[in-house]
Amino acid sequence: MTKLRRKTYMVAGYNTVSLGTGRKEFHPKKPRPGLEHYIKEAGQETLKMIGGAENVDETVIGNFMAAGFNKQANLAAFAPYIDDGLRYKPAVRVEGACSSGAMALATGIKSIQAETADVVLAIGVEVQNSVKAMYGADILAAAGWAQERKEGHAYFFPGKFSDRAKAYAEKFGEEKARKATAKWYQNAIENARLCPTAQEYHNTTKDLFEVGMTKPNPKAFVDSLNVFDCSKVSDGASAIAILSEEGLKRCGIDKNDCVEILSMGMAEEDITKPPADLTKLSTTTAAVEKALDSADINKERIGTVECHDCFTIAGIMAVEAIGFAGHGSGTDFVLEGNTSRTGSVPFNTTGGLIGWGHPTGATGVHQAVTIWEQLTGKAGDAQIQIKPEKPYGLTINMGGDDKSLVSIVYKKAV
Repeated sequence: MTKLRRKTYMVAGYNTVSLGTGRKEFHPKKPRPGLEHYIKEAGQETLKMIGGAENVDETVIGNFMAAGFNKQANLAAFAPYIDDGLRYKPAVRVEGACSSGAMALATGIKSIQAETADVVLAIGVEVQNSVKAMYGADILAAAGWAQERKEGHAYFFPGKFSDRAKAYAEKFGEEKARKATAKWYQNAIENARLCPTAQEYHNTTKDLFEVGMTKPNPKAFVDSLNVFDCSKVSDGASAIAILSEEGLKRCGIDKNDCVEILSMGMAEEDITKPPADLTKLSTTTAAVEKALDSADINKERIGTVECHDCFTIAGIMAVEAIGFAGHGSGTDFVLEGNTSRTGSVPFNTTGGLIGWGHPTGATGVHQAVTIWEQLTGKAGDAQIQIKPEKPYGLTINMGGDDKSLVSIVYKKAV
């Protein structure tokens, strides 16, 4: 992957509440905020931290399926709705299924690199609780190949990752795989309880591991996943500013409040082809390798990771895809506590997709916000210790069944 030719920073991250089942204020039959509300909230709060809309050169909005969930397209035209100061300025909406948020970040980074912008407002948004779960699953299935969806499971992507979980269990042992996915769920909820905007913030379940061990019921759901193995149906938005050094000066922002983007790795796989090996996330591996190579670091220097745990098994496979554990040993790595917030490399410190929530188009931006908070000491109760020998953060945002990947390496700016 080509190295970044111009220093690039992120600052002023903001997350709305990830709203959905589990939040006390959520009620499916009561009116809830709409798509435009989330875009405005996240956008305005970020603008406040960078001196206002007049400092922004360009807006990028990441979104997957507003046309399906909300019957709304042309989201770029919501930029002036955030603030009149964005009127007549460039804006674009990008889509890459569940990686739409990181695609927005990548687009903003490229604008900085191309010197067509010095300050980019990047927003990710999705409102999904507008339809019943079964209909929502069908809308989200558009992240897969249309021809394959005709014969797929009613819950298309849970079915896809259930197949992966089944293959992994058959190859490496069902009992250990189930325990590791339960541990992943436990870690996710424990982390979410420390983040006020997380969807599972109000979760009071006492024995999370026991809940995670719930045996899958193929008659009610899918063969090899239970509902606790799945990411949330969420409404929300996240925003962050992407700036050049000139942009920092324009906004009057100190580098101590920023993270520097050292590299990004992007990788795409053929949507029409099934995975060569259901037990591997090969496209994730390719994206992470590109990002680490471009940053000139190895995985041992990574202090914290935000990975795309759309399902618990995806989290375990991500551990292996990065290289923290060998093929089939991700379960041991997780069960030994390495991915917990006090482990050797804390993963998903505000809950990830399982705990914080998964408003699909916002997820990649939320990951970046979490890394920014952790590396600059702004994570509040969710703060972990960033060790001097491991100063780097890594994000992995995945679209579809390991098809569209964006991985980014970050370090606190100095």
